[in-house]
Amino acid sequence: MNLEEAKIRKAFTDKDWQEIRADDTWSIFKIMAEFVEGYEKLSKIGPCVSIFGSARTQPGTQYYILAEEIAAKIAGEGYGVITGGGPGIMEAANKGAQRAQGKSVGINIKLPFEQAPNSFIDHDKSITFDYFFVRKTVFIKYSQGFVVLPGGFGTLDELFEALTLIQTGKIAKFPIILAGKSYWQGVYDWICNTMIEQGNINKEDLQLFKIADTADEVVKHINDFYSKYLLKPNF
Repeated sequence: MNLEEAKIRKAFTDKDWQEIRADDTWSIFKIMAEFVEGYEKLSKIGPCVSIFGSARTQPGTQYYILAEEIAAKIAGEGYGVITGGGPGIMEAANKGAQRAQGKSVGINIKLPFEQAPNSFIDHDKSITFDYFFVRKTVFIKYSQGFVVLPGGFGTLDELFEALTLIQTGKIAKFPIILAGKSYWQGVYDWICNTMIEQGNINKEDLQLFKIADTADEVVKHINDFYSKYLLKPNF
């Protein structure tokens, strides 16, 4: 037991401490079970593209319509569409995939508010996770591309996780497209004017992603990428 653990240990009775340690051990099996379920289901679906964005985006708005159109065109190219399974951009993307008679996958997360599986996910392609890190691993492992529409912290988390793994060589490169130039321009400017200027990333890292404004541009970026590479799992 290290010093920090010893300090924490003093706050609990022997019985409480043993229960905490037992919970930690059993949680490993729950995590393993989530990985197994995710790997088994997603491995049978085939090449997919993940679409991310805000759960708060309302039907009929600019980016909801764009997400639906992107998903329909991606499905038309033969890819499945994976989303986080909830409302907003996720719902729009699953709706677009179904409209194009493509595979519509939802990888949901249990939250105390906000999220429940949307009605446009194929009934046999819906998975719900407890752990964000398991969910993100499954997203990356079974996606042949990321399309990132306007969103909040969760969207940025998924975007920068993928960029980090590709930049550090932990996974093979795959296309990442930011859809909605006006939304992402400020992020792009900050990356160029602050991160690159201060030497925290290289200018070449800008090649890890593209920015697009239309569904056709998004699909072109994906097709251009895979005209040079064979489709395969990312690790």
